[in-house]
Amino acid sequence: MGSDPAHAAAAAGFGTALAHAGMRLVYGGGRVGLMGVIADTAIAAGGTVIGVIPEFLRAREVAHHGISETIVTDSMHTRKRRMFELADAFVALPGGLGTFDETFEILTWRQLKLHDKPILLCNINGAFAPLIAIIEAAIAGGFARSEARGLFEVTPTVAATIERLRHLATVRGGASALL
Repeated sequence: MGSDPAHAAAAAGFGTALAHAGMRLVYGGGRVGLMGVIADTAIAAGGTVIGVIPEFLRAREVAHHGISETIVTDSMHTRKRRMFELADAFVALPGGLGTFDETFEILTWRQLKLHDKPILLCNINGAFAPLIAIIEAAIAGGFARSEARGLFEVTPTVAATIERLRHLATVRGGASALL
């Protein structure tokens, strides 16, 4: 779990705001870290939370037992695919290697035109500046096209992210966010 109090507060605010906006949370199904905080606060605020967790993680007792629904998969790959199917949009909040893995995979799927679902990077305290810099370096080096910038949107705060999700739900008709 991130040690930055701003990130913990943002996670709690995000869970509450999702629930109040009537948006369903689809996430990795754990009870630990910032994602556990988001799930806890979404549930406490009356929201719907769907966790998708592989059996090996559920068996290690990291599964969240207080969420609306838990879907157990046979692998990480199946987990990602199922979360993708359930989500209408993707939101990345500050996180670690798992966040980077999932963010880059969903960006790659969008680049390959496997989906056109919105991808939002909630850039709390500049947390995604290094990731954005990597993408910019790939463009500058000729390894990615400039169109890569259009694969995602950067939002500066939880409030801005929720507002963007509300707008997207109105325009696109979806109300599920994946983290």
